[in-house]
Amino acid sequence: MKEKKHSTGVRTAVLGAGSWGTTLAILLDEKGHEVRLWEYFPDLAATIRRDRENRRFLPGIPVPRSIHITSDMDEALDGATRVVFVTPSHTMRGVARIARSSSAFDRHAVAINAAKGLEEKTLCRMSEVLCEELPTPKRRIVGLLGPSHAEEVSRRMPTSVVVAGTDADILREIQSFFMTETFRVYTNTDLVGVELGVSLKNTIAIAAGICDGLGFGDNTKAALITRGLAEMKRLACRMGGKEETLSGLAGVGDLIVTCMSRHSRNRHVGEEIGRGKKLPRILSEMVMVAEGVKTTKAAVTLASRVGVELPIAEQVYRVLFRGKDPRRAIKDLMIRKAKKEM
Repeated sequence: MKEKKHSTGVRTAVLGAGSWGTTLAILLDEKGHEVRLWEYFPDLAATIRRDRENRRFLPGIPVPRSIHITSDMDEALDGATRVVFVTPSHTMRGVARIARSSSAFDRHAVAINAAKGLEEKTLCRMSEVLCEELPTPKRRIVGLLGPSHAEEVSRRMPTSVVVAGTDADILREIQSFFMTETFRVYTNTDLVGVELGVSLKNTIAIAAGICDGLGFGDNTKAALITRGLAEMKRLACRMGGKEETLSGLAGVGDLIVTCMSRHSRNRHVGEEIGRGKKLPRILSEMVMVAEGVKTTKAAVTLASRVGVELPIAEQVYRVLFRGKDPRRAIKDLMIRKAKKEM
C-alpha cells in the first residue's frame, strides 16, 4: 500500500488503540486525514507500529504506515484540531486528564467521544466527563455513536451511525469528516438521548445473552428487546432526552445489533452467565471490555435517584452482583403485576 499524502487532510488524534479506535484511525486515514493513534501502553504501541496490525484487538486488518502510532500524548495531540476519544468509559476521565495536561492540547479542537457507557461513581455520560475535564467549549464536544461493530466497519461493511451534539454547524462538519461510501453518518442534536441509548442497551444485551445461555427462544428475546427499549426510553426521557431518538440508530438500532450479534461482548457475558459461569471468570477470560457490566450499576442507581422503574435492568443487576439465579430472575419478570402495554 502506498503511503498517503495529507496536504489537505485534517490532523487528527485518535486516543485509544482498541478495536474501535484502530478502525476509526484507518477510516480517517483512508479519507486522507493525518492520523495519530495513541495507545496508553508503550509495548502495545510498539507492537502495532512494528507489525502494522493490531493483533490483540483487531486481527487480520492491516494498519497503514501513514498512521503514526505513539504512546506519547504530546506527540499525538501536536497540531490536532480533532481529538477522538475511544477508550473504555471507566478510563475516559483519566485519559481526558492526560490530554488536558498536555501542552499540545488545543482547546478549540473538536472533542469526539466514541465510547458507550456511564461513569459508575458519578453517573455521568461521556460528554459530561469530557466537559468537566477538558478546557474545550461544550458546543465543541460531540459523540459518534450507534450500531457499529469494529469487526464489520473495518471490513467496509455498510454501517450507519449518529454524530450528536448541541451545535448544528459543528455536527455537519463532523458528519462530513467521518462519512464514506460504507460509513453513513446522521446528525442529531439530542446528545442526552443518544448517549443514554447507546449506554443502556448494553444492559439489555446482557439480559438477551442470559436468555440465549438458558436456551430460551426467539419469543423470549423479542419480548426482552421490546420491553428493554421501553425502559431505555423511560430513563432517557426523564433525563431530558427525546423519545424519538430512542427509536433511531442510537436506540433501537444499537439495541438490535448488541442483543443479536456474535460480535457483542455484552451479549457474550450474559450468555456465559446463562450457561452457569460466574462473572469474575467471564471477565478474566475476555480481551475487550463489556461496558454493560459497569453501566448496569450506574443505570440502576440513576433510575432510583430520578424515580424511574427499570425492571429488566434491576434483575440483571441482581444476577451480576447479588448472585441471583438467572432462571429466577426471568420468572420474576414474567410474574410481575399485569399492566397495560402503553
